[in-house]
Amino acid sequence: MSAFEEKITLAGGCFWCIEGAYTQLVGVISAVSGYMGGDAANATYEDVCSGATEHAEVVDITFDNREISSREILEVFFTLHDASQLNRQGNDIGKQYRSAIFYHNESQETLALDIIKEIDESAMYNSPVVTEVTPCSDFFSGEGFHQGYFSKNPENPYCQAVVSPKLAKFRKTFVAKLKTNS
Repeated sequence: MSAFEEKITLAGGCFWCIEGAYTQLVGVISAVSGYMGGDAANATYEDVCSGATEHAEVVDITFDNREISSREILEVFFTLHDASQLNRQGNDIGKQYRSAIFYHNESQETLALDIIKEIDESAMYNSPVVTEVTPCSDFFSGEGFHQGYFSKNPENPYCQAVVSPKLAKFRKTFVAKLKTNS
């Protein structure tokens, strides 16, 4: 990684939504769906969905901090999901769908905690933020069919009902930050 590249790993429900948004942002180099935060030596979709591994569905994001800041990355994150829902997002229920920020350096940790405090003080949600802020751990890349899932499968009923509306709202909110080919 270059001196301007930074990583952060985010969990905010189904990784298809999170990945679909971040791949559209200027400054994001890569957004890889996968699993983090569990106690098993390996993680597959089936294992994670069973709840047995304690992993969360995450997106491992590499970005150029000259083009997009860590704060902007986290501001997008908190608009993509309801960070006040414990271990769920909508109909997706289980610890694998929890809200979590897996930081890669101390400044990300401090920033995440500061933003959570700001959100709680602003009463953005009806309940306090339950987002975990924890150091990154082993990342397991999701299976190939999960990578770029929404862009490859927009007709999927889940994508039409859940992902597409979230991404439409995201694009409207962050239009100034979108890549020109989004």
